[in-house]
Amino acid sequence: MASAKEYVKNVIETVKKRNPGESEFHQAALEVLESLIPVIEKHPEFQESSLLERIVEPERQIIFRVPWQDDKGRMQVNRGFRIQYNSALGPYKGGIRFHPSVYIGIIKFLGFEQVFKNSLTGLMMGGGKGGSDFDPKGKSDSEVMRFCQSFMNELYRHIGADTDVPAGDIGVGGREVGYMFGQWKKLTGLWNGVLTGKGLDFGGSLARTEATGYGCVYYTDEMLKDRKTSFDGKIVTISGSGNVAIYAHQKATQLGGKVVAMSDSNGFIYDKNGINLDTIKKLKEVERKRISEYAKEHKGAQYTEGCLGIWNVKCDVALPCATQNELDGKAAETLVKNGCAAVAEGANMPCTPEAAEIFIKNKVSFGPGKAANAGGVATSGLEMAQDSQRESWTFDEVDKKLYRIMVNIHKAGKEASEEYGTPGNLVNGSNIAGFMKVARAMMAQGLV
Repeated sequence: MASAKEYVKNVIETVKKRNPGESEFHQAALEVLESLIPVIEKHPEFQESSLLERIVEPERQIIFRVPWQDDKGRMQVNRGFRIQYNSALGPYKGGIRFHPSVYIGIIKFLGFEQVFKNSLTGLMMGGGKGGSDFDPKGKSDSEVMRFCQSFMNELYRHIGADTDVPAGDIGVGGREVGYMFGQWKKLTGLWNGVLTGKGLDFGGSLARTEATGYGCVYYTDEMLKDRKTSFDGKIVTISGSGNVAIYAHQKATQLGGKVVAMSDSNGFIYDKNGINLDTIKKLKEVERKRISEYAKEHKGAQYTEGCLGIWNVKCDVALPCATQNELDGKAAETLVKNGCAAVAEGANMPCTPEAAEIFIKNKVSFGPGKAANAGGVATSGLEMAQDSQRESWTFDEVDKKLYRIMVNIHKAGKEASEEYGTPGNLVNGSNIAGFMKVARAMMAQGLV
């Protein structure tokens, strides 16, 4: 039998060979698998049962055509995806993303990450992901509705409250979830918790909107506690200005931090007095304007073209909450040089492998996305529980459950990092903690 290191290397090569051109998926698989070498050494039964070969291969990949009619009566065609990755711990669970960049490799990367993220929450959820290359920006409500209905005309065959429970992601908010839920209900004649992120009037959960941003800050606060400090008085930089970034700002501010920089895809703003969250929410949630408009309303605030320049802003805590690979090695070196103490990924894989390595090497507390941004899917799991019980919990009840879940996620990663010889490395620890639960379930269930 090959050594654990050789075994992992062979699995990685197989992933690259079977999934050519899917760089995001390759990156995610490499990061997880390399951290599992000491696990394989301790548990040779995983190698004997080809567990890694099974866990990197999705249980099901669905690709379908999505025809829809625009407001001018012209027929448009997009491509839809659903990856049902692993159901060892429960029904597939993971968001739907509508963005022009979506292709099978992006969905596969997100689905793979989702397996371990969901495992870390401690809830009974498998991992999946879906989406389309449809761009909702600039589309009317009627166009978005027609697209969502057409998308669901195929997807409904593959999902269910005890089978696969999608949610929102980039480009998919309450409007899109509502349209998809309505079409699913019409097609099936059923009403149950088949989608999460629903409106509060029809089965949604309080605190779901805030959950990913709040959860990221709760996790970061645990990392700061390990450093014998807190958010109080800390200067915070947050990339992005969407849902995750907005509520990360809100919670970080509540805990005593001062957020001085935020961004969108065009550029970033810097306000040394602290960014006014009400203005950001108005621009982004109501008026749907660019973040550059902030500087017109607040004297002293500076707008800079180019969103990646945000990492030049000196800060104590950095929360990348925009998109994958937005923070590279050069940016990481700048943050380290400027004295940044903690970085937590509010988005999915926003830091490149080089950046993560630099943070860990320089003893910057680094929270990987599968742990730090698990608050959204955790609260989706809580929404599933409320739907099943036909109950609606208060905001405070959900928030307290979310807080406890994020504390436990940090604890699990920290303990696993210590047990397997890399104390303080929460990337390794989170990968191992998430993997072990899935691995034990797969071993117990036989050939799955």
